[in-house]
Amino acid sequence: MGCLRPWARYGLLVVAHLLALGLGAVVLQALEGPPAHRVQASLRAELATFQAEYGACLPPEALEELLGAALAAQAHGVSSLGNSSEVSNWDLPSALLFTASILTTTGYGHIAPLSGGGKAFCVIYAVLGLPASLVLVATLRHCLLPVLSRPGAWAAARWHLAPARAALLQAAGLGLLVAGTFVLLPALMLWGLQGDCSLLDAVYFCFDSLSTIGLGDLLPGRGRHLHPALFRIGQLALLGYLLLGLLAMLLAVETFSELPQVRAVVRFFGSSGPQAADDQGGLVAQDQLALSALPPAVPAAAPQQALAC
Repeated sequence: MGCLRPWARYGLLVVAHLLALGLGAVVLQALEGPPAHRVQASLRAELATFQAEYGACLPPEALEELLGAALAAQAHGVSSLGNSSEVSNWDLPSALLFTASILTTTGYGHIAPLSGGGKAFCVIYAVLGLPASLVLVATLRHCLLPVLSRPGAWAAARWHLAPARAALLQAAGLGLLVAGTFVLLPALMLWGLQGDCSLLDAVYFCFDSLSTIGLGDLLPGRGRHLHPALFRIGQLALLGYLLLGLLAMLLAVETFSELPQVRAVVRFFGSSGPQAADDQGGLVAQDQLALSALPPAVPAAAPQQALAC
């Protein structure tokens, strides 16, 4: 496939992406369709039972209007169920978690602005805050990535590994470290503290947060009768988890993107023109290319300098 023109490669990539979208939709439809129908049937049975028992006191139209108002409020994070009257949706911990979900592009959707001023402020806040967050992440990446690459360089020098194998070892080690520290360990803690949350649900929530997908169907303490103080502590812990975990995830993705195998795939779908020296190797190979380019220039310049003297 190396003889394909660039436009054909782009078309192949688009077709593969569309096939992946279609495959994901078909699989999710097969997996989630029957449970959704069962929940819908159960809800209809509950409504039928309620109307049969209280239908004389509450007309069906009034019940539907009440349910519609409750669902509309729930969509904005406002609920009148349980102990929610003791916990404000827009106190300081909740507002901090909301702003963190904007700046990290997680967007749980658990609460949303109701006022026009709040929506306008969110737009301005995101326009100004997202570039600032990208600058912060880029700065931290520039400082931390050389430190995280030292174990791979040490292993390459210790066992005389090839640059490609050393880069793969470094990426695998960092990936396992991030997965264990920011996915598995928090999932185990959430599983132990939440009680009615399964381990799969906890892992699903952690990955959903760090990948910035933020479906928002699972949140620690949501719908649970927790003490307000414990609920707020959990919100602050989630705030720190989002900021640190997202940085760790980006560092891992950056390390994997520098692998020679990944760069080869990118070059295959890239243009067929000349490539810069920076695009011809990974993190380990770039240093060797820079060092190997120095010796040929030194002997060529030395005789001229001697004649000049």
